[in-house]
Amino acid sequence: DPSPVQLIVQFLEQASKPLVNEQNQVQPPPDNKRNRILKLLALKVAAHLKWDLDILEKSLSVPVLNMLLNELLCISKVPPGTKHVDVDLASVPPTTAMAILLYNRWAIRTIVKSSFPVKQAKPGPPQLNVMNQVQQEKEVTENILKVLKEQADDSILVLEGALKLNKDLYIHTIRTLDLLAMEPGMVNGETESSAAGFIISSEEMQCQVCYDLGAIYFQQGSMNFELYVNAREKFFRTKELISKIGSSLHCIIDERRLAGYCQACGVLAPSDNTSSPSTPYSQIHSCLRSGNYQELVKIFLEDNQTPTLPVQFKQSVLRELSQKAQQGDAVLDEICFKVCACNSVCDVMHGRPVGVQFSQLFLRPTKEKIDFLLEVCSKSLQVETASESSKRKMAYFLKNLCLGLEDLQLVFMISSHELFMALLKDDERKLLIDQMRKRSPRVNLGTKPITSFYDIPASASVNIGQLEHQLILSVDPWRIRQILIELHGMTAERQFWTVSNKWEVPNVYGNVILGIKDSLTRDLVYILMAKGLHCITVKDFVHAKQLFAACLELVTEFSPKLRQVMLNEMLLLDIYTHEAGAGLSGERPPSDLISRVRGYLEMRVPDIPLRQVVAEECAAFLLNWRENEYLTMQVPLSLVQNNPYVKLGQLLAATCKDLPGPKESRRAAKDLWEVVVQICSVSNQHKRGNDGREPLVLTTILSLFVKLHNVREDIVNDITAEHISIWPSSIPNLQSVDFEAVSVTIKELVSYALTINSNNHSWLIIQADIYFATNQYSAALRYYLQAGAVCSDFFTKMVPPDVYTDQVIKRMIKCCSLLNCHTQVAILCQFLREVDYKTAFKALQEQNSHDAMDSYYDYIWDITILEYLTYLHHKRGESDKRQIAIKAIGQTELNSSNPEEVLQLAAQRRKKKFLQAMAKLYF
Repeated sequence: DPSPVQLIVQFLEQASKPLVNEQNQVQPPPDNKRNRILKLLALKVAAHLKWDLDILEKSLSVPVLNMLLNELLCISKVPPGTKHVDVDLASVPPTTAMAILLYNRWAIRTIVKSSFPVKQAKPGPPQLNVMNQVQQEKEVTENILKVLKEQADDSILVLEGALKLNKDLYIHTIRTLDLLAMEPGMVNGETESSAAGFIISSEEMQCQVCYDLGAIYFQQGSMNFELYVNAREKFFRTKELISKIGSSLHCIIDERRLAGYCQACGVLAPSDNTSSPSTPYSQIHSCLRSGNYQELVKIFLEDNQTPTLPVQFKQSVLRELSQKAQQGDAVLDEICFKVCACNSVCDVMHGRPVGVQFSQLFLRPTKEKIDFLLEVCSKSLQVETASESSKRKMAYFLKNLCLGLEDLQLVFMISSHELFMALLKDDERKLLIDQMRKRSPRVNLGTKPITSFYDIPASASVNIGQLEHQLILSVDPWRIRQILIELHGMTAERQFWTVSNKWEVPNVYGNVILGIKDSLTRDLVYILMAKGLHCITVKDFVHAKQLFAACLELVTEFSPKLRQVMLNEMLLLDIYTHEAGAGLSGERPPSDLISRVRGYLEMRVPDIPLRQVVAEECAAFLLNWRENEYLTMQVPLSLVQNNPYVKLGQLLAATCKDLPGPKESRRAAKDLWEVVVQICSVSNQHKRGNDGREPLVLTTILSLFVKLHNVREDIVNDITAEHISIWPSSIPNLQSVDFEAVSVTIKELVSYALTINSNNHSWLIIQADIYFATNQYSAALRYYLQAGAVCSDFFTKMVPPDVYTDQVIKRMIKCCSLLNCHTQVAILCQFLREVDYKTAFKALQEQNSHDAMDSYYDYIWDITILEYLTYLHHKRGESDKRQIAIKAIGQTELNSSNPEEVLQLAAQRRKKKFLQAMAKLYF
């Protein structure tokens, strides 16, 4: 048997079925007795369901329910075409007033529901008639929604007016509907049919209306923040009325949803009543709006101690922070980790699995992250009062955390923490530490220690594990020496340079150091060098210098080879120190440092292990500080022939020196081109120097690699750059070039170049071209706009045509098209030397546009495009948008009779305004 709602659909479909006459013309359904009875039956079924909008909305489509409620208005004698806002609800019969309220409640409920995301149903096998029917229903629904939204303000006024009524209302029952059918002439009088039926008390009616008004105000609050206050008042009034009338057959409110609305309003529009304490939700919302992220972390920490916030809410806060971090706010990376750490520890305590996001944010563990994580764990678990189950959960978490870490220094931070020691037994801790130690490869170079000057007695009472922990953490060379003496006094079989697998020295030095026979000296040299190199990596140059100085003093006594190694490393350290310090402000390095760099490059000491990076940095150092005269004229010929980095530096210096005159620089450029092609054609790619501040050097080398990238003649993915014409246009053996390495080099070069000067339009265009070639269209468009902005004072002047070339404009057009911003496509088509009408018209035909559409019409100056828009909107029946286009055409400055100068000024003004509007979207 069909359900009640299926009966409604059947009755209304039969009653509204159009007629086809003999001439095959479609006519509206006749108003005959049969159709009136069918409509009455549909209304009776709705009355049987007590006019419950929740049931009707869930089961009936928008077009069917719209038809049903219009029939209710009709039978309740509301004249067709009457504006409900003009009806005095106090003077009409109670059933008429209730019909008007029911329709307007449904109207705003439908508007609110249409703003929610809808899960698309999985399509079945394609059937043409079904697809046509679905499409027709979709179009009808959209048209009804459009009308409801246009009348939304009137519906709100009607419902606000209903709250002033102080009388009970009635809604039709099956009996009153029968009475109406029998006495149509008396329906507006005080008859049994107009003052009978389901009685709806004043409080019940106000409760329903307040809830629905609160929902529409809340939905509109994103556009007008003050409406959240209105929503709060309506929802809290709804709560008061529910507590007063209790459960009611005719007033069904989803109290869980109401509680959610009240909670959200308390956050978005907190009450001025200072006596009411602020909730964690409002505090978190306030922190997010003000950017007070430290207070936000504090709230999450406190919630871990006494959990009150729902898991889903905490995850939504983390998602919002992650989205902001992905938009480029680097400060939020740390906050995201801290919030995620709080959530993850809470998950652990409640037996939930730790999420993937924690693992992602913990990919690069640091001392600071470990410190904070241990703080969260300590505050989340009170060891004295916690249950055994909670203790075991935390213990397993910390144990697994240790097993997932590679750095023993970080492992010891956890294993020596009081919480870890309180939760894990001694044997468990020792077993874990042994497992971690076994990860480090050990080399058995057990030789009998020789007598040395380290004659300091060791304290056998000190635990080896604690000493190893201190050895890992210490950066004081004399403390490291003391710890090693104590450790070697306790055991002669251990190789302490293997305690941490993060202690690494280059292989070219490793063989020399591990060849030292005295195990204590070997450990000390290895650890001092490894720690010094690590300090350089983290830019702690002060401790690096102390460690290297101690190592130099040590090796000077027994190894001339290692002494020279340390002198070379200290030279590299001094280069880094100057570049990160005085060099940042443009201060030239001292002459002594320049002499030492030259001396290193000219050094000819046999059997000295050399690191490639030292030669690279020395050559880059001379280039960065414009030692072009030395590189091009004074450098010894033998050095150029034997050191490829000096050779590359010499060619680059010569090219930069002659670059202002393209013809004179062709020879040096050709030589540099051949060397770079050769470098990119071998399988073992060499690391290049990666620091400097002379834009001409960067511009030159960038243009070289861009030209090399473009040699493939892939015009779609070509990159533009300055001075590209000075390089050869072909390569004899194209297959030998590793173009992937070339692409990676360009990305690294331009990324570094923009850290030197983020306002270089040429580099910004290269970055945009890279994003374009890798299908990252939003990022590409952002950099194209940024390139135009920096050379036009944020589009207050015209962008030079050599910056926004036709190729750049066409790429911007493609970006907008693939981002579904079709109106922007049409506007950009005007920027080309010859307006691309075909692309513009095709874009304007698209109806699924993600941009501001008609609000952009003021930026169109081409009359042909505007005329096409008026035709298009007329064809679609979009009269409002057509009027906007006509208004744009009617602007006097666009009159074709104007002088050319006036028309050009009008175009330029619109170009600048449009680009400024675009920049606000992407910057």
